[in-house]
Amino acid sequence: MQPGTAPPVTPFLRTAAAYAWRLLIVGLLVYSLFAVLGRFHEIGVALFLGLVITALLRPVADVVAKGLPRPLAVALTLLGGIALVLGVLTLVGEAVAGERTTLVREFRDGVDRIEDWLVRPPFRLHPEALTDLQARIGQFLSSHRSALVSEAVSGAGHVVAVFTTLALAVFSAVFFIHAGDRQWDWFQGQLPSSVRGRVGIAGRAAWRTFTGYTHGIVLVAATNAVLVGLALWLLGVPLAVPLALLEFVAAFVPLIGSPVALAVAAVVALASQGPVVAAIVVALIVVMGQIEGHVLHPLVMSWAVRLHPLVVAISVIAGSIAAGIVGAVVAVPLVSVVWSVHTALREAREAAREGATEAL
Repeated sequence: MQPGTAPPVTPFLRTAAAYAWRLLIVGLLVYSLFAVLGRFHEIGVALFLGLVITALLRPVADVVAKGLPRPLAVALTLLGGIALVLGVLTLVGEAVAGERTTLVREFRDGVDRIEDWLVRPPFRLHPEALTDLQARIGQFLSSHRSALVSEAVSGAGHVVAVFTTLALAVFSAVFFIHAGDRQWDWFQGQLPSSVRGRVGIAGRAAWRTFTGYTHGIVLVAATNAVLVGLALWLLGVPLAVPLALLEFVAAFVPLIGSPVALAVAAVVALASQGPVVAAIVVALIVVMGQIEGHVLHPLVMSWAVRLHPLVVAISVIAGSIAAGIVGAVVAVPLVSVVWSVHTALREAREAAREGATEAL
């Protein structure tokens, strides 16, 4: 090496440096995206819900539009969807109200049975320990009553934010269902002509995967809810309908939501029916986990989403750390869409390369 010349850099270091600065830029963009979404998370959640509503109702609106004008078909489809949701919520409210008196009595008797069970072998807890625990709970609630009241009052603001988000989601869904394709064409028209083809391929792949995931997860959640509700009803567990609805909502968090919802059902069964029924519900958690993981997800969603269960689990946990429950729900479809876009663009590049090779 001559004096004054820089030392040689190995090819490995050159490649690592080239990838390092690219990864830094990608990381900065991702961080900026999450920072913006965190600042305006209500808008992000509303748009996500609007896309979910569009994925569910647009096929229905397309069918109705064959016999009616498009605006009227969209209005009837949305009103029918809202009526369905309100009907389910009304059914749950009626079930809770109808069982309230019986449920209070069963829970009171169930707590006494649990105390007697804990006093006997193999636990052999001292009765005064349970009495002291109840006293401590009552003392905690009394001493923190003002904090609990203020938390409930502040929760009213969250309720207003939730309804505002839902209103924006429905408002967005109206335009997505009515003319989403024209809006996408307009967006593509604003881009440079050199990237319109790739953006079109990415957009089609993303929407195909998102709609497939949405239809699949709704079908899986509905199947779980029906099976759980039927099993709880046969076991005589109270609040079978609300617990089935809880299972339906929890199923939107893959691999984690269903066991949590069934754990709540096990607690209700323990308090109302005793440890034997609660043990059966716990066994139901295992069975439902096997059915969901090995039958429903592979059968229903393999044609739309091809992610390893480990990737799904990591995505859910990472999403929950980043954005709580909303992040856990959004994580899997987001990762699925990103992977689908990457796969579609890679296949398009390979097809173009093979076409150029054949032309030569």
